Amino acid sequence: MAHTYRLPAEWEPQSGVQLTWPHAATDWAPMLEEVTATYRQMAREISLREPLLIVAPEGGAPGIVHVVCPTNDTWARDHGFITLVSDEPPLLFGIITLGGSQSPLLLDFKFNGWGEKFPADFDNAINRRLYDVGVVCGEYADHLDFVLEGGSIESDGKGTVMTTSQCLLAPHRNQPLTRDEIEERLKTYLYADRVLWIDHGQLTGDDTDGHIDTLVRFCPDDTIVYVACDNPNDEQYEELRLMEEQLRTFRTIDGQPYRLMPLPMPRAIFDNEGQRLPATYANFLVINEAVLVPTYDQPDLDAEAKRIIGQAFPGRDIVGIDCRSLIKQHGSLHCCTMQFPAGVIFV
Repeated sequence: MAHTYRLPAEWEPQSGVQLTWPHAATDWAPMLEEVTATYRQMAREISLREPLLIVAPEGGAPGIVHVVCPTNDTWARDHGFITLVSDEPPLLFGIITLGGSQSPLLLDFKFNGWGEKFPADFDNAINRRLYDVGVVCGEYADHLDFVLEGGSIESDGKGTVMTTSQCLLAPHRNQPLTRDEIEERLKTYLYADRVLWIDHGQLTGDDTDGHIDTLVRFCPDDTIVYVACDNPNDEQYEELRLMEEQLRTFRTIDGQPYRLMPLPMPRAIFDNEGQRLPATYANFLVINEAVLVPTYDQPDLDAEAKRIIGQAFPGRDIVGIDCRSLIKQHGSLHCCTMQFPAGVIFV
């Protein structure tokens, strides 16, 4: 029987979430105490609802699965496994159901520091380490000849993958592959039926060349939430307006328009050198029974973003996580995490 896999949606049941912990040998060193407090808040909310896997050069905590491994940085979304699940029916032996007949497929892609902007040599050894020590269960698939970050793709769990052309076609990733060749690889590796390309929209200060998880996210019931800007004087206004127009042209696999829900744009936040930081409410994390939403000490906009995300994910706890520390290194909440779907058991 031919293998049948799919890339699940983030809101499907999860085995756990990975955090790659900040330490003094990373870029977090000047503000390690501040960012560690943010990670502890994330870890607390995740571990209340599902297993937590922490990767770090040393240390450990009772009740938390911990793997010791050298790390360059902490953006688990971009160096973690992209995991596919089987759609094969469960095996039946008499009255006993054993579950799907295929193991999850653990895809290990190359991370090259967002187009060779930053070192990533240690990061590319993390997944193999997790697999070799038996922390994650599944079939390992080596795709380290192809650059693909988890933050650069979104899945609806039904065969549609969404990405941005400005990221996947950016220099120093997969040249000389063309857009069509990259799309074909995405379909092959991710068992996808189609790829929706977004050609506009990038946040000022973003090192990733426009990761989709900073801009546009799939939600249940053919819903898309996205960053919107209603201020024509904002430098990001035109690109985000064009992105919104393109989203209106997208159709579901059944040919229906998506339910589109705009998220507010946080008021501009700047670092000490006057550089605008890429604050976004789209970088939320869906976990079992909850959605963790980035906040930026902007009570009105924080509340509005949580309200909209709550509408998109009815019945889940909506929990704010202060991400002002994370955007100082040009990422946010979703960037720090990687979820594992059901079946990838931490042991």
